[in-house]
This record gives sequence, structure tokens and C-alpha cells, in this order.
Amino acid sequence: MNNTHSYIEDPRNESVYININGQLFRRKEAKISVFDSGLLLGDGVWEGIRLYNKQLVFKDAHLSRLYYGIEKLNIEMPINRTQLEKYIEKTIEVNEMITDVHIRLIVTRGFKKTPYQHPDANIGKANIIIIPEYKSPNPTMYKRGIKIVSVSTIRSIPEIQDPKINSLSKFNCIQACIEAHKKGGEEGLMMDINGNVSTCNSTNFFIIKDSKIITSKGQYCLNGVTRENIINICKENDIPIILKDFKLRDVYQADGAFITGTFSGVIPINQIDQYQFKQLPIITKLFNLYKQKIKKQYL
Repeated sequence: MNNTHSYIEDPRNESVYININGQLFRRKEAKISVFDSGLLLGDGVWEGIRLYNKQLVFKDAHLSRLYYGIEKLNIEMPINRTQLEKYIEKTIEVNEMITDVHIRLIVTRGFKKTPYQHPDANIGKANIIIIPEYKSPNPTMYKRGIKIVSVSTIRSIPEIQDPKINSLSKFNCIQACIEAHKKGGEEGLMMDINGNVSTCNSTNFFIIKDSKIITSKGQYCLNGVTRENIINICKENDIPIILKDFKLRDVYQADGAFITGTFSGVIPINQIDQYQFKQLPIITKLFNLYKQKIKKQYL
């Protein structure tokens, strides 16, 4: 796999315990019903959280985003937030995990008595699935950078599908991902409904122009936890940061560009469509400042 989520294979993942509604199962034995709402309709939400030095990195921000989606979708949870955190802690503890772990937290609307979209067809409350994996980003992508391509698939709007909900229904992003792959890119750069640059299909997007960091206003992209941290890091270190609307032509004229995400942190971009970009020192600086922030908070 050669993309923004490239990782180093780890044989320990074959025998990890996965948590389904509070019960633990070995990876090969972990199963969910074919009548689950997430499988049938993509009806649910999810989060990816990193475990570093026995601590969940930016846990509160991730869980707040998860619960934003749960509330917006009117999903009935069988447990409260404190109990959910205990589920996660139990999963980490039984797997004896310490660091370099990625946790996929999934909440679906639950089981249905028949494959129908209306929530009235559901039986009971939400299903909660916690999948922990030993997963470290492949270091080569930081050195070489990644290639992204602009795609015709645009970001959704709240009146169609709220782009700020981290929904299991990711078809919009998957469509952009497939389009990018066919064009030879590792990530698809998506516009919003107004033709402004918004975000990538699975990461957030930044450009650099005249020593200023520029990103979208964020209206049509997911509230990226790493994105918000990079914005705050810029403010804390007197690095000019601007949130504004800009076009694809502005991207082509930029001095540099990078993406951010929970899994990989900060990755430089070496090419956008036919335009080549250098890995500017400011990108390395932001990458290091981000790592320092994590170490400072979670040592």
C-alpha cells in the first residue's frame, strides 16, 4: 500500500483482541451481524485515535467529534461517555499495548430486523466496536513526500450530508479516492460547492505562500483534530496562518504544500497535478513542533 496511510506491517496484529459491545474477541473471531446498520447502510460514526506512551492522543477532541456525530444522527447509545472510555481502556489493557497503536472506534445504529433504512427498523441500541492495531506510519513518505491530484468529486454540503460528521457512509470520499488513484495520485484534492479548495479525501490540506500557512475556512471539511493542532501551533509560534477561500490556481502558484491527519501527522506534498513542490523547511518545523507537542503532553 503506497498512500497517506502507508504503515509498517506488524505480526502482532494477527492475535489482537477486538472489543464488540464490551466483549473481547480475537481478531479472527470478531464478527458482527449482517443486519448491522453500519454494514447495511453505513449508518454510524467512527474515530481514529492514536495511543502514545499508554495515553490516547487528543482523546477529548476525538470523542467530542464522535459524540457530535452520534447526537446529529440521533443514535441511541447503550453506555455513557465515561463507560465508553472504560471500554477503550479495557481493550488497550487486555492487549498489553503501550505505544504506536492506532485505534478505530466505531459506533453504528445497531441491529435491524430487516434491511430498511428507517431507524424504526432497528432493534435495541447502538453497536460499539473497538479495533486496536499496532500501526506505525511508513517513514519513507515523510522523506519523499506524496503526490496528490485534483478530482471532480466535490465535498458535500450539510443539506445533503454534513461533511463535519465522521460518518461510516464515506462514499463521497471513497469516490474521490478512486478518482485520484486512477489519475495516479495518492490522495484526491477536493473542491467545495463554490469551487474553492476544501480538503483531501482522507486528510486536511495546507499550502505555503510567501512564508504564510494557508488552509480553507473549514466550512466543508471534517473538523480535523490534527488540522486544528497545526493551526494552534502556528499561532503559538508566531507562524502566520490564514484560513480563507482559495482556488486551485492558487495551489499551483504556492511555494509548498502539506497534508495533516491523525495517523500520519504532517506529510509534505511533492506534486499536485503536473506541478512539482519542494519540501520547505517550515514543513519540517511544523512536523517537529507537532511531535514535540505530543511528547510534552503525553510523556
